[in-house]
Amino acid sequence: MISTDATRHPGDTDPARDTGGPGTRAVLVTGAASGIGRSAALRFAAGGDRLLLADLDADGVRGTAKEITAAGGTALAVPGDLTEKAVVDTVVNRALEAYGRIDVLVNNAGVMDRMSALHETEDAEWERVLRINLTAPFLLTRAVLPHMRAAGGGCLVFTGSEAGLRGGAAGAAYTAAKHGVTGLVKNLAVMYRKEGIRANAVAPGPTITNIRVEARPDSLGAGIVGGLIGAGIGRLGSAEEQADVIVFLASEEAAFVNGAVIPVDDGWAAV
Repeated sequence: MISTDATRHPGDTDPARDTGGPGTRAVLVTGAASGIGRSAALRFAAGGDRLLLADLDADGVRGTAKEITAAGGTALAVPGDLTEKAVVDTVVNRALEAYGRIDVLVNNAGVMDRMSALHETEDAEWERVLRINLTAPFLLTRAVLPHMRAAGGGCLVFTGSEAGLRGGAAGAAYTAAKHGVTGLVKNLAVMYRKEGIRANAVAPGPTITNIRVEARPDSLGAGIVGGLIGAGIGRLGSAEEQADVIVFLASEEAAFVNGAVIPVDDGWAAV
């Protein structure tokens, strides 16, 4: 079990002094230690939002919070394993204690599979990928929704994937998990639109992050996926380019965007 550390650390601000300014939002970002999550957190902070950052990587997520506070922003880091309900509850409660509300939730944390075809997929791979990529966002969204409903609205943004739109972008476990995210986003959009809550997702194409892909070279899945990717892929994207769309989806400019899964992929989804 991964313990959750909600004690004070360098990079944390003092909630007693953290009243924020007019219009500032409370934004919860998962997977904020690196990659797309870190870039999104920096973008939100630059716009004046106050951040609660969650990640399994304790040093990394504290580093992101420290970077934000050093630049004059407001951020708290809560390390922990978001597949555990107790950790999810701690993250949500910490945000509410510090900021009094949660206006935006960015479900970004995720892992890749081994590009395994279904007959090659072991129970441990399936369960780990589904637990982190689908169950954790479910648990956190469920915990946040009552507070958004009571406040009269909010924004939910997910990091989906091209694998949530097509069958040849990853292995069986990751593809199933990200299709699950796509379905969850669309269901949330319909269920809660009358309560002022929007749900959308980005679907990144191949992006430069430190997410690890440990495909077996002799895997049927790796061979098929590699051929499909090579046939239609454009350039590699950056974490910042994904973050820009995440921040847009959480903005007032996207007020009429709900239930969308937006490819951010240099046209790969159009091939």
